[in-house]
Amino acid sequence: MRVRTKICGITRAEDALSAVACGADAIGLVFAESPRRVTTEQAATIVAALPPFVDVVGLFVNAEASEVRRIMHAVNLSLLQFHGDETPEFCAQFDFPYIKAVRVKQGLNLLQYATDFSDAKALLLDAYQEGVAGGTGKTFDWNLIPNELPKPVILAGGLNAENVHEAIKKVRPYAVDVSGGVESAKGIKDAEKIGAFLREVNRVNI
Repeated sequence: MRVRTKICGITRAEDALSAVACGADAIGLVFAESPRRVTTEQAATIVAALPPFVDVVGLFVNAEASEVRRIMHAVNLSLLQFHGDETPEFCAQFDFPYIKAVRVKQGLNLLQYATDFSDAKALLLDAYQEGVAGGTGKTFDWNLIPNELPKPVILAGGLNAENVHEAIKKVRPYAVDVSGGVESAKGIKDAEKIGAFLREVNRVNI
């Protein structure tokens, strides 16, 4: 099965287009406190520049439901990504496809997570760091991921062109998610790094 790629933390239309040109399947727009945060207006401009058949994922961290709905109405999103402490009931209330991010650490029961968020399209597995919701730039112990996890896995956390091939071979995820690993500065993507990352992903896909 072909491994998909999401380039997250897009802040500029030109970076979104670079990601698509390199073969990314999806882009991520951050609507939470972050150096990569975009306004509704920025997000709408980025989405308007995209060609067809590219998914747009809106990332939220413990947002108010009203804020999620406001952005959903203003920006043409394909998928919601909840990256905080949201409950299954909160995530399901929007009647919209979503993925749930999990910050993986020793002792966390990922099988229970998959059961609790049974209506999520996938679980996005990221590195745990105290007090940080995501974007840590750190990997985690991929051995903590159970083989029998009954949800598609989107692997995140410290991925870059140097380690994504190994990560895919080890985890066999449905997709990989990268942000800092393809940047020249926070929120500014590097087209050459995106290209190198996608080439490594496609090396597994061939």
